[in-house]
Amino acid sequence: MEATAPAPPPASTTRPLIHLRDVSRRWGKGSGAQLGVDRVDLMVGHGELAAVVGPSGSGKSTLGALIAGIDRPTSGSLVVDGTRIDQLADDRLARWRGANVGIVFQDFHLLPTLTAAENVELAVEFGDRRAGRRQRRARSLDALARVGLDGKRKRLPTQLSGGEQQRVAIARAIVNAPRVVVADEPTGSLDQATGHAVFDLLAGLAADGTTVVFITHDPHFTERADRVIEMLDGRIAGHTAAGIDVTVDAVLVGAR
Repeated sequence: MEATAPAPPPASTTRPLIHLRDVSRRWGKGSGAQLGVDRVDLMVGHGELAAVVGPSGSGKSTLGALIAGIDRPTSGSLVVDGTRIDQLADDRLARWRGANVGIVFQDFHLLPTLTAAENVELAVEFGDRRAGRRQRRARSLDALARVGLDGKRKRLPTQLSGGEQQRVAIARAIVNAPRVVVADEPTGSLDQATGHAVFDLLAGLAADGTTVVFITHDPHFTERADRVIEMLDGRIAGHTAAGIDVTVDAVLVGAR
């Protein structure tokens, strides 16, 4: 019997999974510096579905990239699941990201010459170098089954619809049982019905205990989020948790 990816360990209720403290991200120096995120304080709990909203250029994608470990803060501290990721060396950060974070983009980012199963399997190879070939394949097929694509595992991306390609991207994001999934405008290239189906998949991940940070322009999705973070000019302009306005200092949510 083939081994599958381990389930996330039980969540602690005593600390947030994601904790940003006075985090800024700037490019350049002096009067010409560009500011992506400006002195953000934020906590997100285990198993939460957090929606990040705001106009273009508000800093929401920068915030997501920082949480995912794709980018680094210029200042401040960033802790994810007990690891101070802003202090990790580049090689360690890459290994940490592969094992702990799933990332979903608007434009899928699938390799066109690989099948659906091979695209997902590649994420296992990067995230868990101990996994053998048979184990990688078993885990990729299991992830595809979770998103309803077990019957299309041999299809190339060009043979799949946009919604199916995004499902492959979600399977790739969850195949290593990450503690966090960061989805940056994952429904932006999809029609409304398909977009809602993709959101349902991500909401299901949160219900199963994975923390999901969902970046979106679409206000329809915020109604189902546990937390709504409104970004404006690189700062948190509004913050709602479970339908109640909260201050940044008060944001500490444990397991649902």
